Amino acid sequence: MDFALSEESRAIFDMARDFGAEHIAPFAQEWEAAGTIPRDLWRRVAELGLGGIYVSEDYGGSGLSRLDATLVFEALAMACPSVGSFLSIHNMCGGMIDKFGAPEVKEKWLPGLCSMETVFSYCLTEPGSGSDAAALRTRAEKVVGGWKLNGTKAFISGGGYSDAYLTMVRTGGEGPKGISTVIVCDGTPGLSFGALERKMGWKSQPTAQVQFDDCLAEDLVGEEGRGFSYAMAGLDGGRLNISAGALGGAQAALDATLAYMGERRAFGQSLDQFQALQFRLAEMETRLQAARIFLRQAAWKLDHATPDATKFCAMAKLMVTDAAFDVANQCLQLHGGYGYLADYGIEKIVRDLRVHQILEGTNEIMRVIVARSLLAERDR
Repeated sequence: MDFALSEESRAIFDMARDFGAEHIAPFAQEWEAAGTIPRDLWRRVAELGLGGIYVSEDYGGSGLSRLDATLVFEALAMACPSVGSFLSIHNMCGGMIDKFGAPEVKEKWLPGLCSMETVFSYCLTEPGSGSDAAALRTRAEKVVGGWKLNGTKAFISGGGYSDAYLTMVRTGGEGPKGISTVIVCDGTPGLSFGALERKMGWKSQPTAQVQFDDCLAEDLVGEEGRGFSYAMAGLDGGRLNISAGALGGAQAALDATLAYMGERRAFGQSLDQFQALQFRLAEMETRLQAARIFLRQAAWKLDHATPDATKFCAMAKLMVTDAAFDVANQCLQLHGGYGYLADYGIEKIVRDLRVHQILEGTNEIMRVIVARSLLAERDR
């Protein structure tokens, strides 16, 4: 079994890492303070082919694999997990439209998505349905010219910032089979947004409620009643990307900690000469390397549509995000008081990575998915 990356995959990682180091990392704290990401960054991202990672080349996309995508988001998160994760959400929308949309819907939306002239947000969660996503209440009624929406989505990255909203709505009865997926364009009458949320991390990406009041959506993605299955399929890849973002942030924290411990002195020697601290470094490195291998295995399974791909995506999300947050938190501790200061960048990574254990399905829900899969396999 070969665990080495191909030359092409290594080049993709290096490209994303170098771009992040030059165009994102120097401005990450500035953008966090401003609470927004400059729109001109996305034009540069799109020039690298990262606006439509999963989209076929016919519509301007790059047609990369899920494994390659994890490399992109790990590398970008080394510069800023918040910025990298926002791009991940945009690409999750692109992947869903490319995979499930009708040709006319793809033609209408995907070129702009790939060029990032049209930035997308993903709207599933509601104030009353977080982990129980199938209980969503936002309703869409079939009307002349499309679908009339009423309801509210919560915790939406890009709410009030994005140009289009890929939205899961109830078009039928209760339960998953009554849910469909539509696209709502910014500026549509009846579309409005709540106040910007005040958050622990991910502060550079605006987050707000998205509200629909007799709001018209012209385009249905795929078939009516299949929206929940589309959303869950999108989340398999989204979970890998969120895991990759956590991994990249933790790796950046560990790299900074290694440098700091070689410079900081206590009791007559640098911190990296204390064996107890060396052991902690060894444990953190081992956890990140194990998480990286497991994440890439899960991505390979999703690329090859193996029967256990969903289970492995859930396990990867659970394992990687927990390990990454713990490593980043330990890195803050090894910085001592300096780790608590914004100037060193470690506290930002800790704040940003905390939400990776919550979104795209909480890690508690990941345990439910894995356990149910195990029981189903047993009872076959």
